[in-house]
Amino acid sequence: MKRDAIIKQEEEGVLAYSKQSVFGVQLRTNGYGVFYELGRPKSPRFTNLYLIELTEIKHPKEDKTTSTDGIFSNSYTIAKINNFYQVKLGFGQQYIFGQKGNKNGVAVMGIYQAGLSLGLLRPYYLDVNESSTQRSVKYDSKDSSAFLFGDIIGSSGISKGWNEIKLKPGIFLKTALRFDFGRYNEMVQALQIGISAEAYSSKIPQLVYNKQKQIFFQGHIAFVFGRRK
Repeated sequence: MKRDAIIKQEEEGVLAYSKQSVFGVQLRTNGYGVFYELGRPKSPRFTNLYLIELTEIKHPKEDKTTSTDGIFSNSYTIAKINNFYQVKLGFGQQYIFGQKGNKNGVAVMGIYQAGLSLGLLRPYYLDVNESSTQRSVKYDSKDSSAFLFGDIIGSSGISKGWNEIKLKPGIFLKTALRFDFGRYNEMVQALQIGISAEAYSSKIPQLVYNKQKQIFFQGHIAFVFGRRK
């Protein structure tokens, strides 16, 4: 009987499920990210959401260039101190403003989420030439001169600095509208547009000679896909 009721709801364009599992790929105004979200319905319109999200925040004044030493040199970001990543764990709710109405309709949902954000600062390394010898340097009191004004070859690459990560605990708040245009009830295909804010325990050094921020605001657009059961 319950299955028959669910089938009838699907035919009428009503989202009926006991579990929702989705992934999202997002482009943010200051970076990019991915997330996974588990949903458990609380009522016909409300769903509890459990979130894990990985993102990177880039400084708006980051400027990439390439060394003139050769065409095979890696590009690098001028005066960049750290790469800044975030790992977020959160809880929230989804509210259905409007059901699909039919299989070809669009369901409109409102979402809010909040939780913990762990900031990860990975030192940014550059390869420089010194007396015909190549070495990797980062921005600190010993290597700041070579980092900023040395004979720069290019970025040292993504493999450097992982053993020197510094942690910055924080919190986040996120809200969004999600437009689900998936044809079938068991498939999630949606476009999400929203804003979020993050606050950390101390200021985040990203670029030399630029003001360090502790609170970040950003917008995002995301493609969301997954399944319902």
